[in-house]
Amino acid sequence: MLLAAVVAAIVAAVGLFTFGQVSWPAFPSSNVTQAVTTVGQIVTIAVLAVSVLLYRARRWVRAATVLSWAGLSGFVTVTLGMPLSATKLYLHGVSVDQEFRTEYLTRLTDSAALHDMTYADLPPYYPAGWFWIGGRVANLLGMDGWEAFKPYAIASIAVAAVLALVLWNKLIRADWAVVVALAAAALTVAYGSAEPYGAVIAVLIPPVLVLAWGGLYRPEKSTQTRSGGWGAVVGTGLFLGVAAAFYTLYLGFAAFAVTLMAIVSAGLAVRAQGSWRAMLDPLLRLIVTAAIAIAIALTVWLPYLLEALRGIPADSGTATHYLPDAGAHLPLPMLHFSLAGALCMLGTIWLVSRAASSRRAQALGIGVIAVYLWSLLSMTATVVGSTLLSFRLEPVLILLLGTAGVFGFFEFSRWLVLATSENPRVKASIVVIGLAGLIAFTQNIPQVLASDITIAYTDTDGDGVRADKRPPGAAAYYGDVDRIITEQRPGERHDTVVLTSDTSFLSFYPYFGFQALTSHYANPLAEFRERAAAIESWTELETPDQLIAALDELPWRAPDVFVFRKGSDGYTLRLAEDVYPNDPNVRRYSVTFPKELFDDPRFTIEEAGPFVVVNRVG
Repeated sequence: MLLAAVVAAIVAAVGLFTFGQVSWPAFPSSNVTQAVTTVGQIVTIAVLAVSVLLYRARRWVRAATVLSWAGLSGFVTVTLGMPLSATKLYLHGVSVDQEFRTEYLTRLTDSAALHDMTYADLPPYYPAGWFWIGGRVANLLGMDGWEAFKPYAIASIAVAAVLALVLWNKLIRADWAVVVALAAAALTVAYGSAEPYGAVIAVLIPPVLVLAWGGLYRPEKSTQTRSGGWGAVVGTGLFLGVAAAFYTLYLGFAAFAVTLMAIVSAGLAVRAQGSWRAMLDPLLRLIVTAAIAIAIALTVWLPYLLEALRGIPADSGTATHYLPDAGAHLPLPMLHFSLAGALCMLGTIWLVSRAASSRRAQALGIGVIAVYLWSLLSMTATVVGSTLLSFRLEPVLILLLGTAGVFGFFEFSRWLVLATSENPRVKASIVVIGLAGLIAFTQNIPQVLASDITIAYTDTDGDGVRADKRPPGAAAYYGDVDRIITEQRPGERHDTVVLTSDTSFLSFYPYFGFQALTSHYANPLAEFRERAAAIESWTELETPDQLIAALDELPWRAPDVFVFRKGSDGYTLRLAEDVYPNDPNVRRYSVTFPKELFDDPRFTIEEAGPFVVVNRVG
């Protein structure tokens, strides 16, 4: 796995560097990058096909292995990197969710310490694993966090896809493993790549579930073989620990699925052996898995847990206060009229038909059942004012069913070949149909991601540029705002707390913020509602002395700098409040500060485009 990760990272780095040497047209306004993407995909698929042929011929196996790593990482790199080659931003730019993700990477690029992305003096609440690694890479390369986000996201997905291939290679035939890993990588890029730190976990879930089932369910009659499988238990625990450090939701789902496996295994063991003692072995294996996972998870979660135990007031948090239409229905991708839908339908048929005879089908089937149970629990949780964000598991469901669909295609093809007395024309036809479907799906991935790619070109980046060459937005003045702040406060940026409603400013510069974009991204230890109430109360003050006194009496570190928007009757900020169960779940509202509050030598006031920058100097 380590060697595969190195190969994948090198291929991704070389590919992205090469793309960057050409001045490409913007993806939304030209078909050139789509054409080059298709060519790159065909080349990488051809490399993978060569590796499959070498595996089947059992010749140059090591070369085939390296080719499969390089081909798969190249496929991910060209599919994501080429459409984004003319912009420095990743999918969805720095809008909405991608704003706080970029802010997090910027924070951990500035410092290796585990800090909250926004609030000073608080440990992180969102798992820092993916962002910490990316921050250290960006820092080593001398890149800003926002600028490293795109290449790091693409490279990390490429590495994760290759790690999944290595794992599949240990679980199934090597030639099958290449095809399964390619299909999973394509589905991940198409449906899960906008959340790169989630995609790197999602692509590993199908093989890990097969691994976990091998460790938890030991039906062999031999005592020696029944007592084996501990390597799979350790591997599952390692994965769950990494998931905990990367993405809480996928950890929750994976742990839920593995627990469901342990319960099913315990029940089958009791039925087979006729004794309740039989359930102890799978439950012990589950406990060991959990212990390993918890030990790894604490490397990221321990600072937050210790801070919470010290008595710091923590809100319940509103991260789960979101119920879009997709979260109110059970996902049924197998009924979608598309290539992915057809693959999922084939996977569904295979799972049902092979549930009694295939361990792979049992593992993937339990994973599918776990998704649907999680979705039902999420919808039930709405009764008590929350959700389990089940809509974000749809990419995982597509991955599970799509993987099963590839196995179904293999077995249906084998049956068809045998039924036709191994007619070579039938074999050739099956290969051609499979390749045609693969190419048709993969070359359409940029269109599936078209809206996210478009935002990457229309958002203003940290250099104040829009990649589509149109006039930039207000973020073009962020450089001037930063210059004004650093002139007044020449120390490190992370020594300054900024209050602004243009929180994408914090995505580009590692200042701490006084208030997060919305409560859904806010640390529960930060007391989001109380901070918002404090900000509103300042607008009712009448003199600078009153404002200074209010700032000095805060229970949190007060803002050193205010970045306002100009208003007709003062300086304005836009705040947000949670209005769940409504959809949208956020209400934005404006507050206005009288200019007289800052008419004092203890404040300096400068303008930069639409912004007013107020520094507290005394």
